[in-house]
Amino acid sequence: MGDAADDGLGPGWEPQDGVTDEERERALRAGLSDYELDDEDLVLLGENEEGDGGDDGSKPLPVLAVVGRPNVGKSTLVNRILGRREAVVEDKPGVTRDRVSYPGNWNGRDFTLVDTGGWEVDVAGIEARVAEQAEVAISLADAVLFVVDATVGPTSTDERVVKLLRKSGKPVVLCANKVDGPRVEADATALWSLGLGQPYPVSALHGRGTGDLLDAAMDALPTESAHGLPIPQGGPRRVALVGRPNVGKSSLLNKVLGAERVVVDDVAGTTRDPVDELVMLRGRPWVFVDTAGIRRRVHQTSGADFYASLRTQAAIEKAEVAVVLVDASTKMTEQDTRVISQVVDAGRALVIAYNKWDLMDEDRRPFLEREIEQDLVQVQWAPRVNLSAKTGWHTDKLVPALDRSLESWGTRIPTGRLNAFLGELVSAHPHPLRGGKQPRILFATQASTRPPRFVIFATGFIEAGYRRYIERRLRETFGFEGTPISISIRVREKRRR
Repeated sequence: MGDAADDGLGPGWEPQDGVTDEERERALRAGLSDYELDDEDLVLLGENEEGDGGDDGSKPLPVLAVVGRPNVGKSTLVNRILGRREAVVEDKPGVTRDRVSYPGNWNGRDFTLVDTGGWEVDVAGIEARVAEQAEVAISLADAVLFVVDATVGPTSTDERVVKLLRKSGKPVVLCANKVDGPRVEADATALWSLGLGQPYPVSALHGRGTGDLLDAAMDALPTESAHGLPIPQGGPRRVALVGRPNVGKSSLLNKVLGAERVVVDDVAGTTRDPVDELVMLRGRPWVFVDTAGIRRRVHQTSGADFYASLRTQAAIEKAEVAVVLVDASTKMTEQDTRVISQVVDAGRALVIAYNKWDLMDEDRRPFLEREIEQDLVQVQWAPRVNLSAKTGWHTDKLVPALDRSLESWGTRIPTGRLNAFLGELVSAHPHPLRGGKQPRILFATQASTRPPRFVIFATGFIEAGYRRYIERRLRETFGFEGTPISISIRVREKRRR
């Protein structure tokens, strides 16, 4: 075989002109038969290409909005209907602020369930904007589930909500919540006075009576929504807006939508539940998910903020690409770096957006550029957009950046081409000697996309520094802008004869 093979890709192979990628791949794959391979290796080398199937188009689902004044148990009821802890719940008023949509199902019927913030009268500041969102939820619903605390009875606020519901003309199902036993059922009968028909006694906490309530809600709901949006064929791309609290995520979502869709306030941590919104940008559908700000560390938070941080992590994992918002007016913090790491660790495509860039002084911008280069040294591959969520300045640059990241996220390099690339790379820059021996790369394949994951078969351990070198050269040669790359090494020994 000769020692020259140590600088190549496999036994007896050296780069040569006139050899196609397919021929090179077959030769290297045949050379692997001399090495000990396990069942997982053989499955991997079978290379079942991944398909990127899409969902068929579907009719818009009917929308059921859950409304009521603060702390009557709306989010608890939402979790009970969904059968899982989705909405953030805490035993104090005002935890839910935005209107948040969830896919629901009852007795084989699919619908969209919308949780809302508590509706109050004569309030100012953030509470007023929460109430506005509840009013919008009613206007966009096909039917309304009006939740009242049966242990308190009808209040003046409840009566004001009833007037709003009558004005909307939507079918209403009255839920008398917190009826935890037969003795409290008598309290529920007092709610007939609201004039909305039969009150359904329910304990959202324990699940009592929710079946009858949902049966009535399904009778009130049409089979097809007059307001919901159909899911386009192929499915829209999912984008998570993430960042530390108060960097402008909700403002950006509102600007992209062209409507005041989510509550925006100077109070840090306004958003608590991930908010999904289907939006058309440049003639294509996207699902934007506004998330709660990621705080210092999950274990240092408590209550609603703790659950909100967990839901933000789940939103990242459900998304395909994350836009990490950073406040350009302040120095990048450890929290910002941790948010970026969360996205990379989840294997999601990444775009970094510097918000409030229009507020930067011209003299400050060159210094900020140098700071950014230092701060983002680990993710220099991520596209960056400088924008203003408040004014909409440069938000049009967001979609091209998202497209570049998503295209890289789904890129697959043919195996022959990948091995030809690695052969030239190793010839030009061999791996350093380890204990007098030089590990040799035998064969490489791309195991998966979204994100791209490469597996390299080698005769010895490949050092972390050399893996970083391979990743850097992969990016220089094939692009991969905006996506993390995973490279794993499988050390295999020659078969004993």
